[in-house]
Amino acid sequence: MAYALWTTTPFSQDVRNLEGDLDDVRARLMSYEGRYSRQYFNQIFSLFAESLRPDVRKTYKAYDLVNNVLNLRYAPLFWKVQLALYEARLEPYLGFLHHIAWGLPSLILDFQELYRYLIDDFVISYVKSLNDKDFILSLDDYSGRKCTRKFLTAINRKEFLDSIDKYFETTVNLTRIKRGSKQKIETLINEEALLFAQYLRNEKQTWVPRIVSIHE
Repeated sequence: MAYALWTTTPFSQDVRNLEGDLDDVRARLMSYEGRYSRQYFNQIFSLFAESLRPDVRKTYKAYDLVNNVLNLRYAPLFWKVQLALYEARLEPYLGFLHHIAWGLPSLILDFQELYRYLIDDFVISYVKSLNDKDFILSLDDYSGRKCTRKFLTAINRKEFLDSIDKYFETTVNLTRIKRGSKQKIETLINEEALLFAQYLRNEKQTWVPRIVSIHE
């Protein structure tokens, strides 16, 4: 999950000490990611009202409102990261952690991990402001069994995505590459992609992602 939170977990030192060939390192990283992801979402779910709190993180065919809103949240981030990587002239399908597969641009999926925690923080605040009129129930067929799934209304989905788009315009206290001590989150993503590209092209000796403090 998010780089900023990885640095505070028991796995962080193990990650720094990883050695071996590419396939072995990736497999071990995915093992750490899986364990940490469960811990991460358990903490997030505890912040929601008990009536909305899901038991586990579920992506495909989620029944509950919280998981479905979480599934919706990453689309705007995906496109912001994709544009940033294109501007940096990087190939979006050549990532490291996520496997290369048809329709899955692995570098975009890798790079957006840096900013997931910011979007999740936004979602937590957003869901806390909802009430019963803001979502709908839908009867769906899942593995031959009828089930009820909970979604935002069409109006709320649009408002939610528009609000995330505006969130990328939020100013944060991080120095820009050329000048200025503050910048927008969207600018940060664009700059970080350029810095990463410079590192890959041996124009920089190191690359340490700059991390935004959620509540400054």
